Amino acid sequence: MTVPPGRRERKKAATRQKIADTALRLFLERGYDAVGIRDVAAEADVAVTTLFSHFAAKEALVFEQDQDFERRLTQAVTGRAPHEPLLPALRREIQALVRHCTADSAAPIWHMIDASPALREYEESMRLRHAESLATAIAADPGLSQTTTACRTIARFVIDAYAVAREAAEPEAAVDEIFRMIEAAWEAASPSRRT
Repeated sequence: MTVPPGRRERKKAATRQKIADTALRLFLERGYDAVGIRDVAAEADVAVTTLFSHFAAKEALVFEQDQDFERRLTQAVTGRAPHEPLLPALRREIQALVRHCTADSAAPIWHMIDASPALREYEESMRLRHAESLATAIAADPGLSQTTTACRTIARFVIDAYAVAREAAEPEAAVDEIFRMIEAAWEAASPSRRT
C-alpha cells in the first residue's frame, strides 16, 4: 500500500510543476535560446535557487517528465506479473509513451527540441542514462538469464525504439515493427541459443 504524499511533498511537486509549465510556455512563446533561467524564475515567482533545487539545468526544464519516463520503463520490468514475458511488457509501455509524445499538443515541443543542439544533446545523454537504468533492471530479474551485454543491448534497442517510433509517419505501427526486431535479437541472445 502506498502512502499518499504529505503536504510538504505536494507543495514541492506543485512548485516543480509550476516552474516547468512556466518554462515551457516561455520557451514556446519566445524561443528556447531567448529565455534565460532568471526569466523563468521571475515569471514563476520563485527564486533562482528554488528553480535549481528542482531542475539541475535549463535543458531539464524541457524534459521535466524525464524521471517519470525512466521510472515507467524500469517498472515495466520490475512490476510485471510473475511469468509475464519481458518484451510484451516493455512494448506496452513504449507504445503508451509514444502515444503520449506524438499527440498534436506535443508537436511544438519536439520542433523546439529538434531545432536546438543543446536540447538534442541533453536528450541523447538522457536516453543513455535511461538505457543503463533499464539494463540494470533487466539484469537484476532472476527469471531472465541473459548476459550483461544482452541486457544492455536490448535496453538500448528499447530506448531507441521510442525515439525512432515518435519520428515515424505511423508511430504505433513503427513500435510493432521495431519490437519484432527486438524480439528476434532477444531470442538470438537467449542462453539456449548460445549452447
